[in-house]
Amino acid sequence: MDRFVESQNTTLAEASHGTKGVFELLSGWRRTRENLPFKDRVADAYSDVMVTYTMTSSLYFITFGMGASPFTNIEAVKVFCQNMCVSILLNYFYIFSFFGSCLVFAGQLEQNRYHSIFCCKIPSAEYLDRKPVWFQTVMSDGHQQASHHETNPYQHHFIQHFLREHYNEWITNIYVKPFVVILYLIYASFSFMGCLQISDRANIINLLARFYIYEPLDYWNSSVQEDLRRLCSGFAAVSWVEQYYQFLKVSNISANNKSDFIGVLQSLFLKKPEFQHFRNDIIFSKAGDENNIIASRLYLVARTSRDKQKEVIEVLEKLRPLSLSKSIRFIVFNPSFVFMDHYGLSVTVPVLIAGFGVLLVLILTFFLVIHPLGNFWLILSVTSIELGVLGLMTLWNVDMDCISILCLIYTLNFAIDHCAPLLYTFVLATEHTRTQCIKSSLQEHGTAILQNVTSFLIGLVPLLFVPSNLTFTLFKCLLLTGGCTLLHCFVILPVFLTFFPPSKKHHKKKKRAKRKEREEIECIEIQENPDHVTTV
Repeated sequence: MDRFVESQNTTLAEASHGTKGVFELLSGWRRTRENLPFKDRVADAYSDVMVTYTMTSSLYFITFGMGASPFTNIEAVKVFCQNMCVSILLNYFYIFSFFGSCLVFAGQLEQNRYHSIFCCKIPSAEYLDRKPVWFQTVMSDGHQQASHHETNPYQHHFIQHFLREHYNEWITNIYVKPFVVILYLIYASFSFMGCLQISDRANIINLLARFYIYEPLDYWNSSVQEDLRRLCSGFAAVSWVEQYYQFLKVSNISANNKSDFIGVLQSLFLKKPEFQHFRNDIIFSKAGDENNIIASRLYLVARTSRDKQKEVIEVLEKLRPLSLSKSIRFIVFNPSFVFMDHYGLSVTVPVLIAGFGVLLVLILTFFLVIHPLGNFWLILSVTSIELGVLGLMTLWNVDMDCISILCLIYTLNFAIDHCAPLLYTFVLATEHTRTQCIKSSLQEHGTAILQNVTSFLIGLVPLLFVPSNLTFTLFKCLLLTGGCTLLHCFVILPVFLTFFPPSKKHHKKKKRAKRKEREEIECIEIQENPDHVTTV
């Protein structure tokens, strides 16, 4: 099941990053003018997308490379990170080699007026007018004449049109901004409340441990009985040994030797209806006329008033050394031990790896970005998304296990992948006002972000039909990751960036200076001359 969940997580994570590159490259291709040669169109599309996609792919590779390193002692995390590193490399070369070649081929077909599916010459408008409607629909390229091709048909894309004509005007409206601020305060409050409850939650209070005594033991010996009582101290014992000793005491029966102890056990104790359920806890063997107890099982319940899972893990860790330090040789087992081990390791090593990954990502982005304010806004956005996912996970009853830690590591890269292009386009924009800059950023990257996040959320739907708690945990975490990222890209950042720096006043001054210089150059000076008028 762990391997199945890891493969699901890897597939969804890499699919999201891969489709993001595809949608960004398609968006860059559609923004190019159709009347340009296809080589220039491909060059323009690559120049728009390659820098940001290379940076985000590098951050993915570095972050998951740290998780795949020998410093990670959880096999599930290591396997997941190794798969992600290989997938990221293959996906990167696929986007900028094979998919780019497909764009070149599509550009050649479009420039020579060949059909993009059937690869045949598109008939003339006169020929299409004489054919049925279905034939016109299949064979038409959407233009009546080649000379009437629009230079920027991407403006008529329905998502692009909706963002430009409706959403941008609505989200930047002065009456909408106060509600967005209130929405973010509610989001931050719930996230902060959830983060405060992470260390205080506990799902395991009553822990049942099974002690298997796997060798013959002199249960009738007083020293052995004392060792068993010492082992059971601190636990609520549910064992045949305690019940049998109590039975002998109440019945005033003396069983100080082997034959009496086993005889009373088989003939009296296990015959009574209230003690018959202990039959499966004792294994007898018969050698001639003598019966022996070769193995037995005891149930010990660890009851604790502590309300932290970390302290419960410490109780489990204290149980294991008892099997080596005591005179009675036994095995301690409980099905939840595996999950507690995962939890104990998940809250140490992966968190440290995620912390180092965040630090390394921030250092790299500091040297790679063009504008420091872009890096500052990126840090704030990623931190807000990460804390939001962490807090809402806790409020949604998601435990801090191996799967949730993997999703938190992935949230860091997912947030950077979607917020970075939007923020850097805004910071480097040269429009007069912040509102115009954020509108331009949403028009340029909003379609690709919306398409990718929508595809990502649709890909989570099959996880609802898998009957597994781990898979449902994966669904919750990734749903919160996509939802929080979408909220920041389309609601929170477009409003907050209109309030705070970077200021666009220096762009105004530069444009005014250029306009004044151009007016001085283009001015007309008339010089008086008796013969002619000279214009300069």
